[in-house]
Amino acid sequence: MDAAANAGGGMSLIIMLLVYGLFFAALYFIFFRPQNKKKKKEAEMRKNAQVGDEITTIGGICGRIVAVKEESESVIIETGSDKSKLRVKRWAIGSVDTVHEDDA
Repeated sequence: MDAAANAGGGMSLIIMLLVYGLFFAALYFIFFRPQNKKKKKEAEMRKNAQVGDEITTIGGICGRIVAVKEESESVIIETGSDKSKLRVKRWAIGSVDTVHEDDA
């Protein structure tokens, strides 16, 4: 009788582990994989920002890129009617609003 009970308990352990495995696989494909794709896409967008592009920073500042500083991973943007210039790190670029003809 004890051998049959142990065999049934072992089978339920395997089923429980399979359920947990499927659950974590589903979490990966539903949450983590799309998030990683989004991060890669945003990094590519920031890397491809060039002079003349209209950008919006993560802080809400809108401007046009007038210079790119590769060594410091930053860009110089012009904003406002008085053409104020700001240096912004590339990681702070929230969106690039200009679409180039060769990218489309």
